[in-house]
Amino acid sequence: MGLYWSFGTVLLLLAITAPTALAFGFGGASAARSHFAPLRWFGKTYIAVVRGVPDIAFFLFFVIALDQGIEYLRHKIKCPDWDMPIRQGNDFVVCSEAKMPLGNAAQWIHESYGFMLAVLTFAIVFGAFAANVLFGAMRAVPKGQLETAEAYGMSRRQTFWRVLVPQMWVFALPGLSNLWMVLIKATPLLFLLGVEDIVYWSRELGGTKTPTFTAYPHGDWRIYYFAFLLVFYLCFTKVSEMVLDRIMARLTHGQATSAGEAQRKAAA
Repeated sequence: MGLYWSFGTVLLLLAITAPTALAFGFGGASAARSHFAPLRWFGKTYIAVVRGVPDIAFFLFFVIALDQGIEYLRHKIKCPDWDMPIRQGNDFVVCSEAKMPLGNAAQWIHESYGFMLAVLTFAIVFGAFAANVLFGAMRAVPKGQLETAEAYGMSRRQTFWRVLVPQMWVFALPGLSNLWMVLIKATPLLFLLGVEDIVYWSRELGGTKTPTFTAYPHGDWRIYYFAFLLVFYLCFTKVSEMVLDRIMARLTHGQATSAGEAQRKAAA
């Protein structure tokens, strides 16, 4: 059952992470093109730093840093009389009331907390890539249309939401499609974050049984489990390609783009 539930975990991760990463990306892209210099520096720094750090290194470091940061703040609030150092060599020691989650919390709370940390980490990493894609898409919208909107009396905010944002998606979708495929392939990184995903269970159930699984002894069946994962990911990406192609066809309909021109020629 753990293997079956892990498929739901991966699908739930994608369902939550994709819109969250897109929100991070839209915010980062909007900040990067802001006329307010500190906000523009923040947006460009976010894109450059996160994209420049290897995903595995970021996953291993950020989750630990975030978890310890939360526990540190809770420790300062809940245990003001603590007189021992928090850093004790390589150990990070806080009072029991500051633990996230609490030591006596139910198992589902521990699993939900780890899952939410994974979602946030995925969203920040892929949000930086999405921000870079959206930033380029915003710059691809013809500048003359923005100037025309301003000439008709639209404010900068109205031009952004009514002219720039609706048109940028047709330029952004190819890059976002590739990013979605990369996100699907990155789901095995959940194992690094302590989440029992399909790769973890395939290795555990397919390997030669340990004393934990003495009820079902068998040889090394990992090749069969991982072959099934290969088929699963190939089918998933194929369905994703079909859906993305339909979205692209709908967005480019009537647009002055190469895809829109191809549709007009096909219809003629």
